[in-house]
Amino acid sequence: MKIMVVVDEKDVEFLFRQEFRKEIKLGLIELCYAFSGSEALEYLGSHNPPDVVCILSDINMPGMTGLELLKIVKDRFPHIKVSMITAYGDEYNYKTAMSTGAEHYFTKPIDFGKVKKELFDVSAAQ
Repeated sequence: MKIMVVVDEKDVEFLFRQEFRKEIKLGLIELCYAFSGSEALEYLGSHNPPDVVCILSDINMPGMTGLELLKIVKDRFPHIKVSMITAYGDEYNYKTAMSTGAEHYFTKPIDFGKVKKELFDVSAAQ
């Protein structure tokens, strides 16, 4: 199962690799990274069909926001599950994300136990 993490902070890649090292080693998941919304869309568009099952996207990023990315992904690739990650648990972003089709809404600091549960629930549903 391939999971795309979309964040504008490159150090988050190391954090995700550390938190999921067991699942990666067992071959349960493969992580790929995009460091902007447009980079994520470029990747998805270059794989026909996209091999990504789920996207975990930060909301606040320069350029395209995670909410903008969510809308585009749900329009173009409705089968891909998208969950949002944010440092701000405000009601507007939560309601916007959920009404646009987000699966989950995680606030920072990230509870990786919850993220893993969501990812493997998505995998079981596939």
